[in-house]
Amino acid sequence: MQQNPAPSVQFERLRVRYGDTDVLNDVSLTIEAGSFTVLLGPSGSGKTTLLRSVNRMVEPVGGRVLVGGSDVADENVVRLRRSIGYVMQASGLYPHRTVLDNVATVPRLFGVSRAAARETALATMDLVGLGRELAPRYPAQLSGGQQQRVGVARALAAGPRLMLMDEPFGAVDPITRRALQQEVLRLHAETGMTALFVTHDVDEALALGDRIIVLDAGGRIAQDAAPTEVLTNPADSFVAEMLGTASGDRSLRVHPAGGAEVVVDRSGRPVGVLER
Repeated sequence: MQQNPAPSVQFERLRVRYGDTDVLNDVSLTIEAGSFTVLLGPSGSGKTTLLRSVNRMVEPVGGRVLVGGSDVADENVVRLRRSIGYVMQASGLYPHRTVLDNVATVPRLFGVSRAAARETALATMDLVGLGRELAPRYPAQLSGGQQQRVGVARALAAGPRLMLMDEPFGAVDPITRRALQQEVLRLHAETGMTALFVTHDVDEALALGDRIIVLDAGGRIAQDAAPTEVLTNPADSFVAEMLGTASGDRSLRVHPAGGAEVVVDRSGRPVGVLER
């Protein structure tokens, strides 16, 4: 993996328009280097647009984006995208290439020899918990969770110091999703990269982010705070409704049952057990 410092990301008065609609309107925001920041919001809030402006998959009509202090508009777009890890919901794997060749794609694009790229790919597969026996398989021969792990491995293979993740686990089952979330947290801790993660799932945001930015329509920053602060002190009614605190959906209580202390929600449904 590359050992360059993880970069910060700055959005300065960013404005993105689709047709006659301002999807992002004068958004200013700084993502700290090495942080795991979650963009949380409903559909249409501009969170994916904000994410994709970083690697210039979306071009603004106003303002600018800085990565490590450099304006991305001044960068070669191909080189920029290859230097930034990007994982999306549909893993985006090449169906006609094996797992190994999928993961080796970006190192090869950087001019690394085929043999060296494959060695890097195998090491990266190890890093994300993919057995090497999967290397000769094709994406169609994998489960959804395995495909997403390959997508993460491919994004990591060139050693990016910035990772963009656009609802990458939304299409997998809850058990696999939790496992992938834990894997991503482990990788973030090990690599020290800057991670920017998009989701509309509140539980996922609370589980992953050391910082949560709640977006409303037009990219309005409704709240920007640590998970505990967002949960216990929502900035306005929109955030409270988004988090489920306005309706009491996240009000929990302890109910003794069978010698244990079971945590239940306001409807009495069990959600967990307190550790002794």
